Amino acid sequence: MNEALKNDILEILKKYAINKKIFENLPENPHITNDLKINSARLIDIVIDMEEKFNIEIENESLKKLIYLNDIVQLIEAKIKMV
Repeated sequence: MNEALKNDILEILKKYAINKKIFENLPENPHITNDLKINSARLIDIVIDMEEKFNIEIENESLKKLIYLNDIVQLIEAKIKMV
């Protein structure tokens, strides 16, 4: 797994977390809404930020698959390889 990419994604996610201190002691593969305490309504904002940051497009069908951090990393890695 690309650690630099993972860190970039975590920085984006951190902007939308209610409690930033959660990021100090994360599980290996945190659940976006349960572990990171990110409101699911903010996922659209997160996706927009990721699309802009990585110059990719994430289809609506992919949104329901973005449950854990590793899901996001794998999706973005695949999208970057397609570009």
